[in-house]
Amino acid sequence: MLPISAAALAALGQATTRPVRAEWSNDGGQTWTPAKFGAGNVTADRTAEVRYAASVELLDVPRGRSGINSISTELRLFQGIGVPRLGVEWIPAGRYVVDRLQRTRLGASLDLLGREEVVRGADLPTARTVGPDSAEVCASTLLAEALPTAPIAWRAGVKTETRLPAFVVDEDRWAALSGGTDTSGTSTGIAASLGAELYADAHGILTFAPTPTLADPVVWRIPRQLATAEPSEEETSEGLVNLWVVTGDSGSGGATIGPAYAWDDDPSSLTYAGPDPVGDPLAPQREGLPWVRVRTARYASALITSQAQADDVARARLSDSLGVQASLSFTAVCNPAMEPGDVVEVEVQTGVWERHLVDACPYTLGGVSMTCRTRTSARRL
Repeated sequence: MLPISAAALAALGQATTRPVRAEWSNDGGQTWTPAKFGAGNVTADRTAEVRYAASVELLDVPRGRSGINSISTELRLFQGIGVPRLGVEWIPAGRYVVDRLQRTRLGASLDLLGREEVVRGADLPTARTVGPDSAEVCASTLLAEALPTAPIAWRAGVKTETRLPAFVVDEDRWAALSGGTDTSGTSTGIAASLGAELYADAHGILTFAPTPTLADPVVWRIPRQLATAEPSEEETSEGLVNLWVVTGDSGSGGATIGPAYAWDDDPSSLTYAGPDPVGDPLAPQREGLPWVRVRTARYASALITSQAQADDVARARLSDSLGVQASLSFTAVCNPAMEPGDVVEVEVQTGVWERHLVDACPYTLGGVSMTCRTRTSARRL
């Protein structure tokens, strides 16, 4: 969760003012010019390639080379919370580039995308080799070429010192940094090879962070009095994987790393894969567990160069694929400090609390409510 004071958090359920602030810059953020905000909304979604997106209408703004344009303009948005007797506390609501600009009678209507869009658009003009070097050096080089002044954050738990082999980046800079495949179909992605994810946060800082899990600390407990509508629950097995097989393979004929295995070993879980689905796949039948089903997926990357690294990736991918079976959508008092990947506890029934991982938390700027989409591990037996 973004930094927010205890007083502002306590004020969310009260009748408080919720002002909005907008600023624009054409010099890479060295100077910012206030803009008159009309209306708009922010969508923060961990499952999207660009984590923060927004649509806003600004009033009486200049356009063109010296004003707001779709080439050089960046915007910052802030959602304010009026704290009784303490004034307004400002929470960042994203730093953006302009994806589409439309002139309106009162000003300009803008579709905005987070700063990942700059990196996504900065394809390499020619293929080149990156590394061998540490993950931090390789990633920083590729990012600095696209966004020279952008700060980079490495969250605790990401092994920045991991040594990466020399690898070829064909064209797609973002795929080489985040995750994807090259033209030969080989898995790429520095973040993916570390069991991490890459995104631009609400401040516009490019961030490498561990894949969030339901074991992470709870950042907000949401009692029923802060919910403005009954939670809507849904279950699906789409995307469910309870056994991951991860290998490191450069494709050059060298030794293959791994495989590393990670599976759901909790007997009380509906996604239980058995005591050892790799070495003893018949164990569930012998133990009278005919409902156990193994859903396997594989991941191979040339950037995985050790068994320990393969183990980290397998565990990260398992934690991300188990939590897709039970989802919850709820409408609550708007907390603009909430981020995708946060873990919350929701009172789904009186006295019944569930731990959920937030996938998306869109909200209307200046609004008092938000609808969150979350997920949790499969329901326990």
